[in-house]
Amino acid sequence: MHPLKLLLTGVFFCFLLAVQAQVPAGLVQESLKMKSKLLGTEVKYTIYLPADYNTSQRNYPVVYLLHGGGDDDTGWVQFGEIQRYADQAIASGEIPPMIIITPDAKRTYYINDYQGKVRYEDMFVQELIPFIDSKYRTRPEKRYRGISGLSMGGYGALMYSMRHPELFSSCAAFSAAVRTDEEIASMEANRYETGLGKLFGEALQKEARLTPHYRQYSILDIIKTKPVEELKKVKYYLDCGDDDFLTIGNALLHAEMTKYSIPHEFRVRDGAHTWTYWRTGIINGLKFIGDGFRQI
Repeated sequence: MHPLKLLLTGVFFCFLLAVQAQVPAGLVQESLKMKSKLLGTEVKYTIYLPADYNTSQRNYPVVYLLHGGGDDDTGWVQFGEIQRYADQAIASGEIPPMIIITPDAKRTYYINDYQGKVRYEDMFVQELIPFIDSKYRTRPEKRYRGISGLSMGGYGALMYSMRHPELFSSCAAFSAAVRTDEEIASMEANRYETGLGKLFGEALQKEARLTPHYRQYSILDIIKTKPVEELKKVKYYLDCGDDDFLTIGNALLHAEMTKYSIPHEFRVRDGAHTWTYWRTGIINGLKFIGDGFRQI
């Protein structure tokens, strides 16, 4: 390489490193705990605080970022690298400064189970949100609260925003676990009984699995039964890879929302059910949510 080109290349990379070094770092605290009376146990949560949280007196909007099945509250930090992506996007002005909360939901799908023994949805709405608003400098109004998530967490984000439109201004769901009746009915018995059966009804076969409890939590059922004007109170962003096994449910949800004239954004990118897909999409989702936090 010509000496001048080599010098310019070196200067360019030094410039990039200097820019990266100047990105203010937010604070992540993992596996903090909140006592839940409704669950009779402690609920873990991980929080991201923007870089200027401890040096300002301002209040911040909040995004609840839900993890997928098999992960816990630390998944979005460990595998999603949310701190790095959020730091860079806030520093560049792509998204506004925000607090990000990931609660540990285990494999509850964020719902109340059919026996009423694990009331995770009630805990989230009645305890977790008020707890976060009281402990941290949040803006507690609906306008400044968004929700997002992947897979099981994408389902949870959709379910909460549709069942509680008074709480959330926007929802960004990635590879959401939206399943059709046929997919539930045909699911292999052992897989159903060790997973969804614990939530909707165990030892049930085929169409018997489509219980009233299942219906009230089915995203495709909610779209058909919830008053459209209620659903329109939230902005929706759907993103699912073209090689994802959940593509069918997400495409049908897009079709149903279009049918009922529910405004939403729908993205299909090249990719599958992987962290590579979610990492490369999360900032677009947070930007979609964050645009609503800004004054026009």
